[in-house]
Order: sequence, then structure tokens, then C-alpha cells
Amino acid sequence: MLSVIPRPLSAAERLDWLRLIRSENVGPITFFQLLQRFGDARSALAALPELARRGGRVKPIRVCDKASAEREIEGLTAIGARLVALGEDAYPTPLAAIDDAPPLIAVRGHPHLLKKPAIGIVGARNASANGRRFARGIARDLGMAGMVVASGFARGIDAAAHEGALETGTAAVVGGGIDVVYPPENAGLYERIVEQGVVVAEEALGTVPRGRHFPKRNRIISGLALGVLVIEAAQRSGSLITARLALEQGREVFAVPGSPLDPRCQGTNELIRRGATLAASADDVLEQIEAMVRPPVAERPRSEYAGPAPVLDQQELEKARGTVVEALGPAPVQVDEIVRQCQLSPAVVAAVLLELELAGRLDRHPGNQLSLSSRERF
Repeated sequence: MLSVIPRPLSAAERLDWLRLIRSENVGPITFFQLLQRFGDARSALAALPELARRGGRVKPIRVCDKASAEREIEGLTAIGARLVALGEDAYPTPLAAIDDAPPLIAVRGHPHLLKKPAIGIVGARNASANGRRFARGIARDLGMAGMVVASGFARGIDAAAHEGALETGTAAVVGGGIDVVYPPENAGLYERIVEQGVVVAEEALGTVPRGRHFPKRNRIISGLALGVLVIEAAQRSGSLITARLALEQGREVFAVPGSPLDPRCQGTNELIRRGATLAASADDVLEQIEAMVRPPVAERPRSEYAGPAPVLDQQELEKARGTVVEALGPAPVQVDEIVRQCQLSPAVVAAVLLELELAGRLDRHPGNQLSLSSRERF
């Protein structure tokens, strides 16, 4: 975790933050590493081309231009949405505590709901009628108990959970841009959530959801919540990915049991077998939440760094690059293990990994793990 002082961004800083996170190969973890190293987003933007070159990239890295960022902000304003930066008062405190928290989220509707305690509800898109009815009922009961219900705006369980919590507060985390309604049949629900709840997006305005966007969306659902409730999930499903992310983030996981003959319940039954809390009612969830130890999600968010990190010796970095690349392979490995194997300082290893990532030569995996990219675009 990086220590920072929470504060609102100026308009110029917000533009720089948006340009940086929209630049090629810059994800949330890389974003904050760049801020830590260079002190502010503008300095980091200026350094991107050289860092990517040092990492082995031949063609120029795409840096988001000022005009594109300005258009996105103007587009958000036109639909009544806005960007909230990590460290600002409106940013959800639990989300700020996860390792890969989005530097910026777009919000539309009633952002104050994101400051209330939340429970995530996820499940099958092809949910049964009983599953959808249960999702509506438990979402309504949790809402009446003061919880905001967060979900992913998908068909089935997600949509039913949003419907059940509309009157008390629901947060829809979408996989694409905040202006893109997907699936299309949820258009009416989307408008009702904008009127009564809040919509949250990490992707750029106008982004059509793709498969790769949904795991990123899922980490936000679990990151917003004190716990995640899974209702109907097959053995291999996005809902189980959300449950795994919740565990990695230190959240509670709940599951609704179902018939062993129904493939849609195999994942939830397996979660219970592995230790998830069985939930047959809202009381089962609320009882466990009240007993949770909450300091990890009550930390003050990160936003501003004390200043640039110390300048590293370029000769030392040059010698370290080959050693670090040699320690990497197609299988994910933890950063701490790379440091141990290379017998280099954490600062030097972090600097080399940053260059490789900006060059497009690394893939990030959960648990602070990295691997050599199978794409390696230069």
C-alpha cells in the first residue's frame, strides 16, 4: 500500500490522470507505480515513451492525447456523469483499499450510495425463476436493513438483485463505458438505476463490453462490498471469479445452496463445501457481516504522493534487465519471488518490471503475480 493524503484533484490533474490511465499498457497498479516514481501524472506521461523503449518496445507506445481525454470528460458531463478519483471523498472507501483499485471511476446517478455499506450479489445469467425470485427478495431485505446491493447488471440474478434493491439503493457496475447499456434488454432497468441508484464504470466512455472486461468489472463489485453473495453459479462461471476475488480482497463469501441435479447450483454448492457461509436469508448475511473485522476496508484511500521516488542508477538498471527477464516465464510468479531469485533490490526489480509492462511484455495475474506476455507486441 502506498501512503497518500486524500484530497480532491484539480481539473488539470483530473485530465492528466485520465490521460495516464487511458494510455497503452497502463493499468491500475502500473498507474500508481508511475505516480510513486514520478510524483504526478503529467511527469509520468512524459516518461512513458522512454520507459517503454527501455523495456524493449520498438514501435511508439500510444499515449492518450489531451483532446481525447477532454472529449471523454465532456461526454460524461453531457449525460450527467462524472469521474471520481481515488482519494476524493466520493470514492468508495472499501474499493480504495484493494491492491488494484481503479484510479478513476465514472459514476452516474446518486454517488452518495457508494459511501454506504454494500453487499455484492452475483449469479447465473440463465437463472431459474426461483433463483431470480430469491435474488429479488434477499436484495430487498438487505436493502431494508441499510445495505446497498452491488451487482454487475447482467441478465438473470444480477438484474433481479438490482430490481429488488431499487427502492433502497443499488449500484450497477457495468463492463463497458457508462453510456453503453449491455445487455440491451436491460435498458429500462438502466434508466431506473440512474434515477434511483448509481451506475459505476471503469472503462472509457463508449466502450462496448468484451469478455476481457468482465473480470475487471467483477473485482469492482467485490471491492465495493463487505461480502459477496452467490446465487446459482455453474462450476466455471464469472460468479465464481467474483467469489475468488472477494476472498483475495478479504471479503466474506456467501452462497445459496441448490439442487445437486441442477448444473447452475454446482458452483454454489462447491463454495459452501469449501467454507463459504451458507445463506438462506438476509439474516444469515447480516449476522456474519456484523461479526466481521473491518479495518482493511476502513483504511483512508490513497491519492497523493509525497514526491518522486529516488532516481535509480541507469547502469544498475541496465545490468538488472537481463536478470529479471531471465527469471520470468509463461507461468505466473510473485514479484517477491523475482526479487529473491534475482538478488536485486525491490526498487530495481520494480523499475525493470514497470518498463517491461509498458513495453507490452508482461501480463498481470491475481495475487501480485506476473508472467511474460504471450503477445509481446513491439
